[in-house]
Amino acid sequence: MRWWSVANFVSNAGTWMQLTVQNLLVLQITGSAAATGLSMSVQAAPALLISVFGGAAVDRWPRKLTAAVSQTLLGAVAFTTALLVALDRLDLTSLMVLAAVTGVVATVDGPACSLLGNDLVPPEDIPSAIGVGALVHQSGRLTGAALAGVTVGFLGTAAAYAANGLSFLFVASVIPFLRPARGAVRTAGAAVRGRRATDGAMSVREGLAFFARRPRLLALAGVTGVSAVFGRNYQLTLAVLVTGPLAGGAGSFGTVSTVLAAGGIVGAVLGARLRRPSVRVVGALAAAGGLLQVVAGLSPSLAVLLVMVLPMAVVESVSDTAGTAVLQTDPPPHLRGRVLGVWGSVGTVWSLGGPPALGLLMELAGARGALIAGGLIIAGSIGAGYVLRARRPAEAVPVAPPAAPEAATRAALGTAA
Repeated sequence: MRWWSVANFVSNAGTWMQLTVQNLLVLQITGSAAATGLSMSVQAAPALLISVFGGAAVDRWPRKLTAAVSQTLLGAVAFTTALLVALDRLDLTSLMVLAAVTGVVATVDGPACSLLGNDLVPPEDIPSAIGVGALVHQSGRLTGAALAGVTVGFLGTAAAYAANGLSFLFVASVIPFLRPARGAVRTAGAAVRGRRATDGAMSVREGLAFFARRPRLLALAGVTGVSAVFGRNYQLTLAVLVTGPLAGGAGSFGTVSTVLAAGGIVGAVLGARLRRPSVRVVGALAAAGGLLQVVAGLSPSLAVLLVMVLPMAVVESVSDTAGTAVLQTDPPPHLRGRVLGVWGSVGTVWSLGGPPALGLLMELAGARGALIAGGLIIAGSIGAGYVLRARRPAEAVPVAPPAAPEAATRAALGTAA
């Protein structure tokens, strides 16, 4: 797990280094903001369309091999981009093709790497391992963003892509040497292999059906969806609030972004201490985050906003960690890849639809109004869900009478089970 965490830190730093300069590269090549948005949509589109198939592939194939191959392919795409940039041969067509290939590979790489980390620890430590992964992600994000400016300034844009390619190859080289902790093999890998032996179909439909019939996962999707649409997009809402009503500049928003990142790291540390995460915990944290967002929208000054931003980021990070733990531990081992695939498709809808919806709300109500209205919608929706859940009557479970014949008793007990 230590080696896996180090590898993920290196990979995240390389990825965020590339993401930091990618939009600038697209603008430099095309001179069009629309082309920049199109490249992001092309890369995200495969997750919307084929994530369920990527998750099925993760359930069917050996996890370590799948993760190593996907990381190698992503490294090859990064090296190809670096070479084309260095030779000044990267045009819009090749850029879109590379973005699409990256999106396709990511539909397999995402669930494979997520579940591989869980396979290394016993079941009771999975929430903690997910928290460690969130901490590594946030730390890699800060490091990658900081290294991007230095790398581009001294070595050029191609060097950022080449560094990201090396980070993918480093992860691929570490994966074959990972050894699960005692008790982890039997609960994860063996269960998946046993299921493969008895169910060769490994159908996508089975994952979709499980997700649709699981109230906990549907509730988690609802909580995460309303939070993603009306909150979370702080890089958009807070940027407008800081540079508009609070009369700050780019430097002030940079300070806010730094506090957000620091809060994310603190939240990841706290999230790693969760032992029994649940949808109820996720909902309570998301509602609290919505109320904090309301207070942030009322901030009279930048100093007050900075005070509110830190707990907002902490609550968001802990909520995300708890939600990820529920998502990755609630399904049985043989279905987890497909459930993550379904989640990837659903999450892509939020990521694509959330910013335009929030932007429209900001046009109608302004930055303060969007933060306040969005926070109230989040807290109100989750509160209404809790009330409806509490009022729902408990379902009667049929049981056998004491004097029932043996066959009827078995049938009744089977129904109860």
